[in-house]
Amino acid sequence: VQLVESGGGLVQPGGSLRLSCAASGFTLSNYYMSWVRQAPGKGLEWVSGIYSDGSTAYYADSVKGRFTISRDNAKNTMYLQMSSPKSEDTALYYCAAGYYTVYVYNFWGQGTQVTVSS
Repeated sequence: VQLVESGGGLVQPGGSLRLSCAASGFTLSNYYMSWVRQAPGKGLEWVSGIYSDGSTAYYADSVKGRFTISRDNAKNTMYLQMSSPKSEDTALYYCAAGYYTVYVYNFWGQGTQVTVSS
């Protein structure tokens, strides 16, 4: 079982970036999926979650209207489109899979670093 994030890097404020999370060893379509981040020196912060069939998505207030979560179950991949990022979005971004909910997880990825800076 593996979750592998990619797409992180340096982005300017107001720019855009798309993160990907590729799953292997299990069927992504059976799981709720989420993005969780950890800023330097801070704890984990839930960012966004999406139902197993992609029908419903939830967002933290801090990213609502700027980030979009999506998934392609046929490709066993989940995405996070980051638009108009701010410096406070700088963090290590993890994807996570939960069998019953978007808030409790069975599997985690290793994280991808996003740095928002001019």
